[in-house]
Amino acid sequence: MMNQTAYALGANRSCIRELFEYGRARAQIVGEENVFDYSLGNPSLPAPQAVEDTIRAILEDTDPLKIHGYTSAVGDLETRAAISQELNTRYGVCTNPTDFFIGGGAAGELCAVFGALAQGEILAIAPYFPEYKPFAESAGLTFRVVPPDLPTFQINFEALEASITPNTQALILNSPNNPSGVVYTRKTLEQLADLLTRKSQEYAHPIYIVSDEPYRELAYGVEVPFVPSIYRDTVVCYSYSKSLSLPGERIGYVYVPQEATDSKQLYAAIAGAARARGHVCAPSLWQKVIARCADLRPDLDFYDRNRSLLCQALGEMGYEMAKPDGAFYLFIKAPGSSAKAFSDRAKEKDLLLVPGDDFGCPGYFRICYCVSPDMIRRSLPIFRELIEQ
Repeated sequence: MMNQTAYALGANRSCIRELFEYGRARAQIVGEENVFDYSLGNPSLPAPQAVEDTIRAILEDTDPLKIHGYTSAVGDLETRAAISQELNTRYGVCTNPTDFFIGGGAAGELCAVFGALAQGEILAIAPYFPEYKPFAESAGLTFRVVPPDLPTFQINFEALEASITPNTQALILNSPNNPSGVVYTRKTLEQLADLLTRKSQEYAHPIYIVSDEPYRELAYGVEVPFVPSIYRDTVVCYSYSKSLSLPGERIGYVYVPQEATDSKQLYAAIAGAARARGHVCAPSLWQKVIARCADLRPDLDFYDRNRSLLCQALGEMGYEMAKPDGAFYLFIKAPGSSAKAFSDRAKEKDLLLVPGDDFGCPGYFRICYCVSPDMIRRSLPIFRELIEQ
């Protein structure tokens, strides 16, 4: 016999991956240049040259046994110290290297944090990354969705307060947001902190924020507040996949502030949950790279130009979307009553758009604009044709 829940997850890919695989198959038939694939958030910028140079330097001047050997289960101390120093300098906080757990990308980190929480409910604010649901449910948590705040996609506080119960253990926060590209304002986060503080006191246990931050560095002229500076009971899950264009290397960290309630026990529980899932000793080479590159920032001009090109062109055609101040996504209201039907019509023209149903927002579709400007320009006539039908 097999685990039927695991079988269902393996047999049915996520909506994003399903569309991506469809696009790869179509490219073999009609040619890659004739498939307009906006499905997958795979950075289209190479890693910074400093990363490439650092890799070469490490390979040339470091003992191979140290490059490829095990580190401490929670991560190399040098790497954790470099991350701690970078955050302290940048945000004026006082982190300690022992507050950090080096993880194999944000997905593994989220699974470890969810596994560390007491059994109960975890809330996600729509729109949300669809994989949160299987991550949470596999950890034994009940996954509950807070309806979206339309059309701004900030936070619907009336709906959020109604969703919090004595069983609520945590709230997942994702800003800049996938799929909307929205950045939660400081005012929004302060209001959220006030609400969660009040509810934590009412129910006599902490309600943690799990802040999923792979897009923290991808913001266009707006502030991305450091959430632990606003709400102490915050656990940060960070990945270098997007900021340094390293999605395939699976490297990031969990940060548990010393000020968080039961921080030592929470950190130990996260380490224990990671251990139980086999997510310890993140790749040694990449830990060494991050130790030297923790303060690098991406060049956002490329993404910003794509964002401006699409927002202007689609806006002029009549498409409506949330203001995308971060990440590399647009979340657009689908013409007609069904985003799935609209995406299916687009798919017939080899224009691949992810419907928003699995993000908790039926009626919207997601565009990932980390693609070539040429592809964007060539796809625009199809967008116009679809909205005029």
